[in-house]
Amino acid sequence: MKRSYTLISLLIVVLISGMVAQPAAADESHARIVRVSLLQGDVRFTQHFHADALTDEKAGWEVALLNLPVRQGYALSTGADGRAEVEFENGAMAFLSANTVIEFYDLSLYDGSLITRLVLRQGSAIFYVNPARGDYFSVTGGDFSVEANGRARFRLDNFEDGSNVNVEMGHLNVLRKEETKALTKGQSYSVDANDGGNAVVGRTPDSDDFDKWVSGRIDSVATATAYANQYLNSPNYTSGFADLYTYGSWYDLPGYGFGWQPFGVGAGWCPFGYGYGNWMWDASIGWNFIGMAPWGWLPYHYGGWVFSPLYGWVWVPTGFGYGGFHPYRPVTGVWVHNGGTIGIVPVHPLDGHGKPPVNLGRGFYPLSSGTVSSALAATAGQKWSTEKNPPRSALAATTFASAAVPTRVSRTILTSGTGGRPVTVSRDSSIVYDGSQHRFVNSNTPSKVNTEETVQNGKSAGDGKTATAQSRMRSPNLPAAAHGVEAPPRPNIAPPRPASGSIGTSHNGGSSGGASWSGSSHGSGASSRSAGSTHSSAPSGGSGASHSSGGGSSHH
Repeated sequence: MKRSYTLISLLIVVLISGMVAQPAAADESHARIVRVSLLQGDVRFTQHFHADALTDEKAGWEVALLNLPVRQGYALSTGADGRAEVEFENGAMAFLSANTVIEFYDLSLYDGSLITRLVLRQGSAIFYVNPARGDYFSVTGGDFSVEANGRARFRLDNFEDGSNVNVEMGHLNVLRKEETKALTKGQSYSVDANDGGNAVVGRTPDSDDFDKWVSGRIDSVATATAYANQYLNSPNYTSGFADLYTYGSWYDLPGYGFGWQPFGVGAGWCPFGYGYGNWMWDASIGWNFIGMAPWGWLPYHYGGWVFSPLYGWVWVPTGFGYGGFHPYRPVTGVWVHNGGTIGIVPVHPLDGHGKPPVNLGRGFYPLSSGTVSSALAATAGQKWSTEKNPPRSALAATTFASAAVPTRVSRTILTSGTGGRPVTVSRDSSIVYDGSQHRFVNSNTPSKVNTEETVQNGKSAGDGKTATAQSRMRSPNLPAAAHGVEAPPRPNIAPPRPASGSIGTSHNGGSSGGASWSGSSHGSGASSRSAGSTHSSAPSGGSGASHSSGGGSSHH
C-alpha cells in the first residue's frame, strides 16, 4: 500500500511538472527601425558597406531625406556644413556634428528591451540616453566604448589620433581593454593613440556652439513631447510626438479618444496623396512611405486613421499604452487589389488581420503610373482582396541623389585639466605638431621662430593660460595611420538565440560556463578585450565581431 501511494505521488508530480508553463524563449530580432528626425546641410546615408563605412570606397552613399527610416547596417554621414539628429523609440537621441560618420552596428530587440550599439567612425556626436525596460545603449569610438545604463548625456569625439568623451549628465562606464572606468557628470576621458594609448581623466571643457545647439534641441523636444502626452499615454514610445505639438492640432473624436491632424488641411485632404511623401523600397520589408513634412513619421508608421465628417482624415494614436514594444509599419495603410487594380486604404484602429479594411467603405486611393492618386475611387459592389505589399514594379521608388564617400578629416584631440576639444587641421595645412616644443607649429617656418600660439581647448592661449597637448597629430603629408575601432561590447544580457530573418547579424548559441556570440557583418577593426570576457573582431571581411565570455562574467 505504501509503495502504491509513492508511485501515485510520483505520477502527480510528473503531471504537474508537465502542466507548468516553461519559460518562454528569449525573443531576439533585428526589426527595429529608427528615424532621421532633423537634417541641416550635407547629410548622407548608405545601406551597404564592408567593414568600415568611412574607408569603403564602394559603399553607395546617397543624400538622406527627413524621416528616413534607419535600420541595422546603415551608416549616416555629415559633410563640412552638415548636422543631423536621429531619434530612437524610447526618446534617446543622437546628434551628429559636421564631418561625422556613424554606423548603426546593432539595432535589436531582446525580450522587450531595446539593444542599441553604435560605432562613431569619425567626428563629434552627442548622445542623449533615456533607457527603460532594461534597454542597452553603447557607442564605440576609437579604442574604447561608452555604456550608458541610466539617463545620461555625453559627447564623444573620435579622430585619427585620439578619442574623447565628456559626461554632460548622468553616469557612464568607459570600457577599454581590461578596464572599466566609471565617469560622472563633469568628467572627461581622453585617449591619445600616438602616445602609448594613455588615458587621461579630467574635467569637461566649456560648451561650444555644437553643445549649445544640442541642448536647445533636447529642451524643445522634451517640452513638446510633454505637451503631446496630454492627449495620449505612451510610456514605451516617444519618437515623433514632439512634431505633433509643433505642426498640428488635437481633436476629441467620440469613441476613439483624441485624434490629430496637421495644420492647414481641409476635409478633402488625403494622407497618401501625391506630394505628401516618397516611396522607398527595402528588400527586407518592402515599400516604405517617407513623409516629407516634419511631422511625417508617427502618422505614417504607427496608429491608424479615422474619417471624421467634420474634420476629414484624422490620425488616431492607438496601441501606445503599456504593453511593450510597438512594431514599425512601413505605411499606415492596407494594400488592396481587384484584378489588375491596386490601391491603398488608410488603416483603421479596428482593422483585423486578414479582414477587409474598415475604411474601404470610403473608397481607396488607386495606384496610377507608379504613384498614389489623391482621389478616392468607389468600391461599391466590388470584391477586394488585401495583400501585404504590392509588387516592386507597382510603385515608382524615390531616387536618392548619389553622394561621394565621406572625407576623412585631420583633427587632433587636445586635452588639459579642463578636458579636451578636437581641433581641425586641414590635410593641406602646413601646421604640424612639434614634439620637442609640445605645440603646433608652421612647418614652413623655421622651428626657432615662435610664430604660432599654443592651442588650448580650441582657443588661442591669449587668455594667459597654458595647456599641454596630450595628443599629437600626424603630419598631413603622411598617410593616415589606422586608428582602429574596437568591436562594440556585448550587452550584459543572456545570449540571444538564433533569430530568423535577422538583418546583418547572426547569433550562435552559448557554451558551458558562459556564452559565445558572433555578430554583425560590419567589422570594426582588430582589437581585443578581457575583463571576464574576451572580445575580438576581424580586421576585415564579413565575420565582424566575435565575443566569448567565461565564468559568466561580462561588461556592464
